[in-house]
Amino acid sequence: MIPLTALWLPILLSAVIVFFASFIMHMVLAYHKSDYRKLPDEDRVTDALRSAGVKPGPAYFFPYCSFEEMKSAPVIEKMKRGPVGLLTVLPSRPPAMGKNMVQWLLYCVVISIFAAYLSSRTLASGTAFLQVFRVVGITALLGYGAAHVQESIWSGRSWVVTFKHLFDSVIYAALTAGTFGWLWPKSL
Repeated sequence: MIPLTALWLPILLSAVIVFFASFIMHMVLAYHKSDYRKLPDEDRVTDALRSAGVKPGPAYFFPYCSFEEMKSAPVIEKMKRGPVGLLTVLPSRPPAMGKNMVQWLLYCVVISIFAAYLSSRTLASGTAFLQVFRVVGITALLGYGAAHVQESIWSGRSWVVTFKHLFDSVIYAALTAGTFGWLWPKSL
């Protein structure tokens, strides 16, 4: 068993590498540019939402119904008529990319800590690169990718967008695993 403190360098370095890789994947490469679309008649829709008193916080489901009402004729008619959707409202303010980027970096560190914890409890010092890569890689893949599938299943996110995020997750996991494999303690 390896002390978690012996893995501080791969924890931090892998998080920074993933952070910069995600920047390149989202800001330089073009495949995420189609993940979101503009609302038709956006000004009219946002004015209607504002005048209806829609607030940031919980997700809104429409047409709303309780579990018991789901099979009632009026709700079924509303569902057929559409639109049906989920709406997440963010706080009204200028973009706060700095805050989001700090949170993303911290999330990358947390995933690397979990990968370090699991690998430090299951692998010995001197373990071969490929074995470290397998254990850390699958842990990081679950951390970066698993929740995206739930977004398509339960929230209606496009499967194309989910597969793009899963592709990103495989790259993040490989970068994390490679960093750990490269820096894995040879002996303690």
